[in-house]
Amino acid sequence: MYKYDHIDQTLVDQRVAQFRDQVERRLNGALPEEEFRPLRLQNGLYHQRHAYMLRVAIPYGLLSAKQLRMLALIADKYDRGYGHFTTRQNIQYNWVELEGTPNILADLAKVEMHAIQTSGNCIRNITSDAFAGVAADEYVDPRPICELLRQWSTLHPEFAHLPRKFKFAINGAKEDRTILLCHDVGIELKKDAAGQLLADIYAGGGMGRTPILGSLIKQGLPWQLLPSYLTALLRVYNRFGRRDNLYKARIKILVKALGPEEFARQVEGEWAHIVDGDDNFTQAEWERVAQHFTKPAYKTLLPLSTEQLLAQIGSVEGNERIAFSRWLERNVRSHQVPGYASVILSLKPHGVPPGDVTSAQMNAIADLADQYSFGELRATHEQNLVLADVEQAQLVELWRAAKKQNLVLPNIGLLTDIIACPGGDFCSLANAKSLPIAKAIQERFDDLDYLYDLGEITLNISGCINSCGHHHVGNIGVLGVDKDGEEWYQITLGGEQGNDAAIGKVIGPSFYADEIPDVMTNIINTYVGQRHEDESFISAYRRLGVAPFKEAAYSHAKKKVVSEQAAGGAA
Repeated sequence: MYKYDHIDQTLVDQRVAQFRDQVERRLNGALPEEEFRPLRLQNGLYHQRHAYMLRVAIPYGLLSAKQLRMLALIADKYDRGYGHFTTRQNIQYNWVELEGTPNILADLAKVEMHAIQTSGNCIRNITSDAFAGVAADEYVDPRPICELLRQWSTLHPEFAHLPRKFKFAINGAKEDRTILLCHDVGIELKKDAAGQLLADIYAGGGMGRTPILGSLIKQGLPWQLLPSYLTALLRVYNRFGRRDNLYKARIKILVKALGPEEFARQVEGEWAHIVDGDDNFTQAEWERVAQHFTKPAYKTLLPLSTEQLLAQIGSVEGNERIAFSRWLERNVRSHQVPGYASVILSLKPHGVPPGDVTSAQMNAIADLADQYSFGELRATHEQNLVLADVEQAQLVELWRAAKKQNLVLPNIGLLTDIIACPGGDFCSLANAKSLPIAKAIQERFDDLDYLYDLGEITLNISGCINSCGHHHVGNIGVLGVDKDGEEWYQITLGGEQGNDAAIGKVIGPSFYADEIPDVMTNIINTYVGQRHEDESFISAYRRLGVAPFKEAAYSHAKKKVVSEQAAGGAA
């Protein structure tokens, strides 16, 4: 993984000193809140419902065991013993005190981490495939490009005050695991017949109040020209993006208003003036960064079949064999190198907020990374963690060790592998709570046999229209809304991430919180009752349309009315 050089470390250390001075002036009253707010936001510090929240950058989701141990230390020292992994491959601390935040940033700097640009109207943390460099379907390892663009965008003076926040996602595999089309800019990497690295650029995607899928605006861009082309793109957005209306300030609104073709034309016009400038990447820059993403010291191993792996369980009782078999199916992914696999550690045990992990678990995961995966791990968009380079022969041993930390629930990709934002329990922007809804659904569907029978279903929950839980792209989405000071929940169906990305559609009026488990049950029962053999939920939805699911979702309300009328008649 990338290692800081003198320039990186100096920049981060100076940023810590700068912020320490800003906090001191805020605490003694010399710096008013309206002036402090943009300064703290660009250092990842929010003021939430109960306390300050600090969001720490994990660039393109890549972490070392040493860094994870520091995150655990920070959780214990400055927070309440846990952190929350987000959909953008960051980690958040929800209970920090303002006085301690400079010390947190100083501790992060000791392990080559920071919170720069994890908030504010700037280029945010760049995200990518959690299986980058190891995925069996990968065309190009995107991490060198991710790192080059991270360095290009960090504290870029021209793009420090954009009309709104700006998010990049970068993919280099056949399967899109980045929800590329739902970002302000999505970059699809590929190679031509001559082996040259090229990029297709998608712009104008996003979720939130107006969900839109991005449009292809540039094909076959040589990788060296990415800085100049993206500069041109951001200049057009900076010049014409809506600064008069917070809700219309994202680039998706500009691209929609102009049309993708006209937006691309304007970018090309701006780019013509700078394409031959000094901003473009050089081969020397590539080599400087790419040296940090070489393959680890893999052994020469023979691949093991599922039968061979199950045989390692030995003559233990069948329940353990079944549990391990399910874990192999749901939590283990194929690898580029024979004899190795990638393992997803589930952060979704029932009763725990999705994405939350305790300091004890962080330390244990760091130990697992050191022992089984070359000291590295990755954060996923789905709010889980990945050990990317595990010898197949060590999978049983790893599974037993991870099970002691409650990290092996074999529900990856199933209904209870829920994506959720912190919601109204923490966030001051939220209209409703997300975490109790996630817990209620987990409890209702707490049966692995049934979940396996249902198959792949994605469920995403957001506490407000900002869509930090990415409810728009869940097969089933839940959105918290406010009605006259009360919390209600709107259901969307038909969303999807990946190569067939789609925005879900609202099925109708919203529901009370205590109705949601029944609504989910009715939706799922409709799928079970009308699906074809081996048909996934999203395929069944597309075949059947919204009508049967909508009717089922609201059927409980009709029953409730009938029941109340019957009770009234009996009285």
